[in-house]
Amino acid sequence: MNADTINLETIGKMMEDSILGKILSALLILACGMLLLHILLKIIKRALDNSTLDQVLHTFIINTVKVIGVILLLITVLTHLGVPTGSFVTVIAAGGAAIALALKDSLGNFAGGILIMLHKPFRQGDLISSNGVEGRVQHIDLLYTTLLTLNYQTITLPNGLLANNTIVNYSMSERRRIDVKASIAYATDIERARQCILDTIAQSSSFLVYPAPFVGVAEHGDSAVILDVQVWCETEHFFAARYELLESIKNAFDEAGIEIPFPQITIHNDIGDFEADHPETEKEGLI
Repeated sequence: MNADTINLETIGKMMEDSILGKILSALLILACGMLLLHILLKIIKRALDNSTLDQVLHTFIINTVKVIGVILLLITVLTHLGVPTGSFVTVIAAGGAAIALALKDSLGNFAGGILIMLHKPFRQGDLISSNGVEGRVQHIDLLYTTLLTLNYQTITLPNGLLANNTIVNYSMSERRRIDVKASIAYATDIERARQCILDTIAQSSSFLVYPAPFVGVAEHGDSAVILDVQVWCETEHFFAARYELLESIKNAFDEAGIEIPFPQITIHNDIGDFEADHPETEKEGLI
């Protein structure tokens, strides 16, 4: 009995020592893992700071690495302690799938946000047009992009919609072409009208000398000859320059006596001729 008791005590002490040893080694693994993860995050942060990626993407990448690192570290520690991790991983995978289905649209916007930040079709402060909306980019995050329109309306667009549609970025180029139309009467000399417009453009500092402005006949309208006027300006002054151009052309035409026609309808009254040819209609009360 004494020998059996000694053996049981020895086995129990060995088991206690084994469990304690596992716990201590698990804590050591956890501490070393956290230290390595911290070093890895510092290296990634330094690399991101030297990259051209958007700051919002920096935060996302660091947080993603941190979460994945912590999960892997916990699984490693649990496995070392002898805890079955198969069911734990299954629960995480099932939960992830359920969340992905529930947030399908948001994940699409999220993926769109990453694509926008990687490819950079526009930056904060750019004037863009997409999906029938035009405005200056105020803020870009992983799910939505905020625009401020020219009449100071704030519009929020999902990044998934932006990533899958055409985007026109007016700020990519330092210059932009203004296209307007001018109407002149058929009796007006086209060359005289063209020179009048070109002289008006040359007198203003709002328009660029190169590329050279262009004035040409666009079409023969019902009441007028339509001229295309194309002139270049700096992108940031586009709207002001366009308004100035339209006003300057009107004033120049007025000073030069060039007629700007408007649609007219001519009605021919043949009642008198009809009565002269058919005097009996008046008697019968038909007219």
